Amino acid sequence: MGRPGLNRRQLLAGMGGLTVAGSLGFAALGTGADALASGADTRVRYWNLFSGGDGYNMIEMLDSFRAEHPGIEVKDSTLQWGSPFYTKLAMAAAGSRAPDLGVMHLGRVTGFSPGRLLDPWDTGLLAEYGVREADFNPELWKRAVIDGRLYALPLDIHVQLCFYRKDVLKRAGLLGDDGRMVPVTSTDEWFDVLKEARKATGKGLQTIGLWLNDQNFQWWFFVAFYTQLGGTWFDDARTEVTFDTDKATRVLEFLRRHITDGYADPNFGGGAGAEQFVNGSPFVWEGNWSVPVFDSAKIEYGATPLPPVFGAPATHAESHAFVLPHQAGRGGATDEAAHRLAAHIVRHARQWAAGGHIPAHTPTLSSDAYRKLNPQSEYVSAMDHQATEPKVWFAGSTGILAQRVGPVVVSSTTGSARPGAAADRMKSTLARLLASKNPMDGRTAAQGGAAA
Repeated sequence: MGRPGLNRRQLLAGMGGLTVAGSLGFAALGTGADALASGADTRVRYWNLFSGGDGYNMIEMLDSFRAEHPGIEVKDSTLQWGSPFYTKLAMAAAGSRAPDLGVMHLGRVTGFSPGRLLDPWDTGLLAEYGVREADFNPELWKRAVIDGRLYALPLDIHVQLCFYRKDVLKRAGLLGDDGRMVPVTSTDEWFDVLKEARKATGKGLQTIGLWLNDQNFQWWFFVAFYTQLGGTWFDDARTEVTFDTDKATRVLEFLRRHITDGYADPNFGGGAGAEQFVNGSPFVWEGNWSVPVFDSAKIEYGATPLPPVFGAPATHAESHAFVLPHQAGRGGATDEAAHRLAAHIVRHARQWAAGGHIPAHTPTLSSDAYRKLNPQSEYVSAMDHQATEPKVWFAGSTGILAQRVGPVVVSSTTGSARPGAAADRMKSTLARLLASKNPMDGRTAAQGGAAA
């Protein structure tokens, strides 16, 4: 199963700046019984981080599995999203207390010391349960492979989207005959669209909501547009920074212009953009998880990937993926049941798509049931144009990269730093991170074996 596992004391000593104390406040809300259900002869302990609508959808999918597999009891626990979840999962894997199945953001897998804190999937066993590499987008599958072995089984991708109000855009003449927003292929076209939309916008409403002061959203938007420009981060060996400050400056200037031209109001912070969108603002850039929120508001809206203003289409994407936290002597009936459970959920992700996520399982994407979903079917092309963070240990959702570079993007967008200076600062930050060691295993990115 790879290199020897870290023990609990080594892990706590090595995690340094990570929020170990946060694990003390995790919430575990299991729906399964502590004892095996009547008639069940195998139990799978499953940890996830899904709350709200995602949590309800996951429970429905688990209940469906239970009904079809009465011999397998699923003991599921929902833990606090973010750093507390990852800390708790790492400590459990290092201390021989790991669950049989877990969920992670795919971008975090490289930093989770695969082979020490994660065990690889048995792809032959997955195939027996109906899940094969051919059923996934090739780039998505590649991201889940470390040192030639599959360490994550993608469930979905979740993306940043451009939500638009059809009623406002129709008044502005920005709705096509197909009922969708007119296509945009350049920054000039995009700002022309905003100019016309503003004329049709009610008083007291901004033209677009952009989460201006949020380091995560601003970072995600940057990743999307920097990828559209063909920007890179590091060389293949992960020894040199290839970050292009000229391209980065163009992106930062583009984001900043939304404020300077008066389309986005810095006084509307946090989730106010979504609230204004419900009240009549024409645009908001949000994650696809907002689909249930806007559906419940009973407004007529659409959603597309972030506009390809720099030419090549690309929108920021992350992925929820199933993982096997390290267990000494993993195998047997419980491990087989964990493989069966993950494969079942991946193959029956139509329910998951109701939460706005794009299922990773391509046969599900091509099904009539998925094609009937709106606006999900409008932005499904994002699967083929994913803008992702670099495959290094410090990347991924709530990761160190976003924590260090995200505030720099915010400083440029909101005007406290010049875009060019912010780009230089981003590059120097990337250089420091590249040379730093992963607290999970003491290795730099170059030593971490991230090649697929």
